[in-house]
Amino acid sequence: MRTDKQFYLPDTDEGRAQYLAKADEYLKAMYAKLPEQFGRLPKAPLVVKRVEAFREVKGGAAHYFSPTPDGKQPGIFYAHLSDMSAVSLWALESLAYHEGVPGHHMQIAIQNELTDIPVFRTQYGYSAFAEGWGLYAEELGKEMGMFTDPYNDFGRLNSELWRSVRLVLDTGLHSKGWTEEEAVAWAMANSARPKKSIEAEVQRFLMWPGQATTYKIGMIAIQKMRAEAEAELGDKFDIKAFHDTVITGGSMPLPVLEERVKAWVKSVKAA
Repeated sequence: MRTDKQFYLPDTDEGRAQYLAKADEYLKAMYAKLPEQFGRLPKAPLVVKRVEAFREVKGGAAHYFSPTPDGKQPGIFYAHLSDMSAVSLWALESLAYHEGVPGHHMQIAIQNELTDIPVFRTQYGYSAFAEGWGLYAEELGKEMGMFTDPYNDFGRLNSELWRSVRLVLDTGLHSKGWTEEEAVAWAMANSARPKKSIEAEVQRFLMWPGQATTYKIGMIAIQKMRAEAEAELGDKFDIKAFHDTVITGGSMPLPVLEERVKAWVKSVKAA
């Protein structure tokens, strides 16, 4: 999976264009299915772009850039493409759902558009909420019938595995005294991620201790809230209403989100 050429596009402008087009293809297919799971959709459009040359890093992590509140700038799913051997095709589908829809674009674009909360809350973010939702969105893609290609489904599983690998790297680097080289070697042995990508990620964790923990903590918390709501509401449980409850209040600490979901459950039971 790391070395087979069928999983990597040429390191040319044509190869980069194909990568961006493939990401856009996944997002368009997902957009068509969003009404099955969400009542509210973002107004701002979403585009896929290569990271600008002045800040592009070989193997750098793809990321999302939020739209402006006035709607003049769309949400952007950015990909680092200066080294095409660092971006596998099997990882792209889950990446598109995480950074785009139903992931960060769904969550952050809607947050920008909210008018019933203080303005500062439309711009503020909590990593456990944001990244927990992004990782939940990857799993939700599977639930929605995506990942029909088994290699892409492997990519989804490897993506989740990587969030566990990150926890070991974060602990090794900041508590156990691991060198950068030791961290890269451990990650190479325990994931299928390309080496250039692993090297960039290890440097990221060196600069940002603790952030790696937020993904799985947030995902598990959202999954737990959903399971408890389903159990309590039974036939009254509405997946659209649950998802809207989670993402239409803006970014918030997980205990506050839990209270919001409980209040929603209570209101449904009382209706």
